[in-house]
Amino acid sequence: MSFAYPSLLFLLLLIPAIFGMWYWARVARRKKLRRYGRLSNLEQLMPEASKYKPAIKITLRLLALAALIVAVARPRAGEKEEIESTRGIEVMICFDVSNSMNASSTDDINGIARIERAKYLLGNLIDKLSNDKVGLIVFAGEAYTQLPITTDFVSARMYLDEISTSMVPTQGTAIGTAINMAINSFTPAEDVNKAIIVITDGENHEGDALEMAQYAKSLGIEVDVIGVGSIKGAPIPIGRNGEFLKDETGAPVTTYLNEKMAREIASAGNGIYINGSSQKALGTLVSQLDKIKKSDLQHISYKASAEQFPLFIWIALILLVIDAIVLPTKVAWLKRYTFFSQQKVAAKSVKKSPSTPSDKK
Repeated sequence: MSFAYPSLLFLLLLIPAIFGMWYWARVARRKKLRRYGRLSNLEQLMPEASKYKPAIKITLRLLALAALIVAVARPRAGEKEEIESTRGIEVMICFDVSNSMNASSTDDINGIARIERAKYLLGNLIDKLSNDKVGLIVFAGEAYTQLPITTDFVSARMYLDEISTSMVPTQGTAIGTAINMAINSFTPAEDVNKAIIVITDGENHEGDALEMAQYAKSLGIEVDVIGVGSIKGAPIPIGRNGEFLKDETGAPVTTYLNEKMAREIASAGNGIYINGSSQKALGTLVSQLDKIKKSDLQHISYKASAEQFPLFIWIALILLVIDAIVLPTKVAWLKRYTFFSQQKVAAKSVKKSPSTPSDKK
């Protein structure tokens, strides 16, 4: 059996941790009860309370939680793997997540944020790259691989939706670092054509962007740039109270779309520059990528019958139903029986004890 998201199985470590906290709470409860007298006497005041039901219920709940965690990790079993050959290219997306991407993408300071506009464009682009491989890098002052090159477009959309400007703590616009990381993120296959898409407002970019774009060109990798933002500039919002970032003098900081720099990077990388605010932006980018010669790519997919997560979901559901049925009180028909009671043991001991001389008289 294999898992689509094996890292999620680390969540199973929560099971013993939760059980430990539950057991500690039970021990603490018994200590508190001892302040009021012997537990055997106090138990007689709570005839409906069961000694064993709480342990049964926590066991059912933890097993259900474990089953759900395994289900989310998407277990797969059986010879259900399929390898399909398609023709496409490899595309690495470099996404700017610096704070300036929170500014408006239009001349209206209350317009849609640049980062949201960029996510909308790339989300639609990913839908059109079904025969290609795609990867995702986020960058500000530093760059990080968010998604390695893959054919798993479901994951690509998921990671894209989670992008925010809080992902990279170091501020700046390290486009050169991002391009270099993208170059090293492609597969080593030499017969597959590759492209890098940089989406940025170009604000405060660092100086090695042109050199890295030229280096990518020398390797046969095209670098296209999508610029988002307003040429007239926009303030950078902070928080949700309508406040804007200010400089040392108290004046609002204005961030501009640096189209000149974006065009230079695209030219150095043998690609094109596209204004992200244009209604034809997506179509222009798709047409540009279609010009790149396609190569044979292998897609590994799984038949629906290989997915085992429904089984674990059913197990979790059944366990939760049983937990709902099992009440924390004693079972009514078992109340007539006194298993291991002190009275019964005492009665047996009296029968076995020898009679005294006075009794014989």
